Amino acid sequence: MNKRLLKRHKRQVARAKGRIRLSEPDLRTPDQIRAAREASRATDGRGTGSNARSPGPSFRGRMSASGSGVKTDA
Repeated sequence: MNKRLLKRHKRQVARAKGRIRLSEPDLRTPDQIRAAREASRATDGRGTGSNARSPGPSFRGRMSASGSGVKTDA
């Protein structure tokens, strides 16, 4: 059984190696990279960035300590 597991492992490793795709190097100049970053920042606008806060109220932690929610006992 150990031989069978070893063969299976070898097959899995060989398949995994075949699936690896190396990324191509970025051939842009540092100036081009900076320009692309600036362009992407300019198109973000308000509220689309990952750190942007929504202008509306936050609904987290709205439950009161007394537990007086909408829930009713029947």
